[in-house]
Amino acid sequence: MGDSAANKNLLVRILTSVVVVPLLLAAMFIAPTWVWYCVVGLACAIGGQELFGMTHPGDKVAQAIGILATAAVSVTLYFWGNDARVLVTLIVVIVLQGALVPLWRLGEIPTAGLRIMAGMGGPLYVGGLLTTIALIQRDYHGHGGPGIVVIILAIAWLGDTGGYFAGRFLGKTKLYPAVSPKKTREGFFGSLCGSVIGGVLFQLLLVPELPTWQIAIVALFAGALGQMGDLVESLLKRSTGIKDSGWVVPGHGGILDRLDAVLVVSPLMYLYLIWAQPFPSP
Repeated sequence: MGDSAANKNLLVRILTSVVVVPLLLAAMFIAPTWVWYCVVGLACAIGGQELFGMTHPGDKVAQAIGILATAAVSVTLYFWGNDARVLVTLIVVIVLQGALVPLWRLGEIPTAGLRIMAGMGGPLYVGGLLTTIALIQRDYHGHGGPGIVVIILAIAWLGDTGGYFAGRFLGKTKLYPAVSPKKTREGFFGSLCGSVIGGVLFQLLLVPELPTWQIAIVALFAGALGQMGDLVESLLKRSTGIKDSGWVVPGHGGILDRLDAVLVVSPLMYLYLIWAQPFPSP
């Protein structure tokens, strides 16, 4: 029964990808840059809803504030991210509202610490980190920005795929059973292989002007930290008693379930681009 359920879930995942991936590629490569940001902004809002649904269960008002704060972080970073005054103001406002909302929406005292820290960090975690994938597509559009986005998704998602199959067929040694009982060390190394292969393959196909060895290193570190991001979300779900963060992606769970690694890989790629400066100045 377990294998049958796993096979059915795998089929649903594949069918979902067949429908969703072409739409994402069209938004990245064909449509104006604002279309891709709309996709990313929607993902930020849904991710915020999933996160605050876990940390603020039953409090629709606090959840709505969290969603709005997440969207505000995304919009501010995308449109005014080059203004240091705006960024500092954003951080101050987000931290203060995260601290003050639980005083208004008191709820249960034992969960107040979680709600305070989620209100402070959640909008930055989801809205800030995820928006980097829209910044890359826009700011590097003349240097293969959409292709770099594909590299990011390949590092994250082929890493997940490599980890899934390596863990399923070779997995014997548990990686971190207290947080994620199903993950194995073999799956972890399979994920690293998938991330590096996916990153290098799509770099060669889509953005050949990027140094392959640099992308291989980025993919290796981003793939490893992406798996840590997966464990972070697993820890959050286990601590709040949630199995899946949501249901919006058939066969994959919620947005956070699908993008937990992207939330780590994308900002790391963005840091690589702005610090290593692999492209000539215009």
